[in-house]
Amino acid sequence: MVHLIHKLRKQHTTLLASVQAAVKQFEGAFGTVVFDKANDNEIIVARSGSPLVIGLGLGENFIASDQLALLPVTRSFIFLEEGDVARITRDTVEIFDENGDAVEREVVESNITQDASGKGDYRHYMLKEIYEQPLAVRNTLEGRLNDDRVAIDAFGDSAQQIFKDVKHVQIIACGTSYHSGMVARYWLEQFAGVSCNVEIASEFRYRQSYVHENSLLVTISQSGETADTLAALRLAKEQGYMASMTICNVPGSSLVRESDLAFMTKAGAEIGVASTKAFTTQLVGLLMLTASIAQEKGLDQSTIVDAIKVLPAKLEETLLLADGIADLAEEFADKHHSLFLGRGSQYPIAMEGALKLKEISYIHAEAYAAGELKHGPLALIDADMPIIVVAPNNELLEKLKSNVEEVRARGGIIYVFADKDSHFESDDTMRVINVNHTDDIIAPIVYTLPLQLLSYYVAVIKGTDVDQPRNLAKSVTVE
Repeated sequence: MVHLIHKLRKQHTTLLASVQAAVKQFEGAFGTVVFDKANDNEIIVARSGSPLVIGLGLGENFIASDQLALLPVTRSFIFLEEGDVARITRDTVEIFDENGDAVEREVVESNITQDASGKGDYRHYMLKEIYEQPLAVRNTLEGRLNDDRVAIDAFGDSAQQIFKDVKHVQIIACGTSYHSGMVARYWLEQFAGVSCNVEIASEFRYRQSYVHENSLLVTISQSGETADTLAALRLAKEQGYMASMTICNVPGSSLVRESDLAFMTKAGAEIGVASTKAFTTQLVGLLMLTASIAQEKGLDQSTIVDAIKVLPAKLEETLLLADGIADLAEEFADKHHSLFLGRGSQYPIAMEGALKLKEISYIHAEAYAAGELKHGPLALIDADMPIIVVAPNNELLEKLKSNVEEVRARGGIIYVFADKDSHFESDDTMRVINVNHTDDIIAPIVYTLPLQLLSYYVAVIKGTDVDQPRNLAKSVTVE
């Protein structure tokens, strides 16, 4: 890149023109900053695929890939669009689109608090963010519930008509966000009566897919800049979807700007790479989406709203289990593999629990729908393979108990996070952590917290870098 710009600099009168000519020859994703040592009063920036944000100051301007990095110095930001090139001096910002035409981009005032980027009294950001979840959920709900209804304008001005016409929902996401989408499929089909498909963004991009009639495309991303998800949105726009919607935590991000509708989770800054409060607030947003579609189709959704209202208190109760989970984590210190089991809407939660353990403790973990044990995974069971089970008291409980007995009969050591009314009892082969009874609608969100705490305490015992696990990035802006 540098050599090409240097070559073109001999053909153009300005550094700006040189960079504009160069980016037309670049391939792939980049966010780049270029400056000339002969002129220290300007920098040229260009965006293709990777995010870039300009921070506006008084007699000074800044450039970064994320607004969080600039919160100590400014709260005014300009988010560059795909293909933009900008010339920045201490006093001016000039922006040009991919055609070289001068354009104006909206100045966004951030309301993220700077102290959100501090750990406070917590040892790690991840632990702080686990404990922030009741407040984060309250922030997500604030002003969005009207008595027994969801305020549909939380999704956008045109949401009401779109939701009324929706017959199918296609969810696209990656990683943790994909797991939230998998939970939403259970909710949407059960409570809103619309079919739902969930797909990993990197797979959706590279296969021929079928677009259902009146299909709403829903993307989910903490950062709003996830490369595969953003590319999938752009592809889907060419395929005839009725509308697009994103559930995101970052206002002004690419997914928010490029979607027809947007639901902001308002989780606040999340610093830890392993997502916690961003995930639970995504689930809340998806549950509110379910209620909104249901109410626009004339279906009763009061039970969903009633369950959502008590969710923050339920999360606070669940965090009281932390000491017991910390003790339990001691038994994982020398383990190399583990298996997570769940049924129904708890299966994606088991997947999320396995992912968290992998991400920050580096213990190999897999998740299975408990009914699948007999189709292969039972071969893995022995005394060195801990089995983690999520067991709310619902219609699948007896089936789940049968699956647990299959594991016990083969010498497996089981750790059960169980509804206190489900009658699991600890013994030599089973450790039980009792969770207060929770409405089945919100149980996937509540049972997420014990699995987050387990992964955190195991990682602390093993001495890994909890907030910045090896090989991982917070915002995945490359394919």
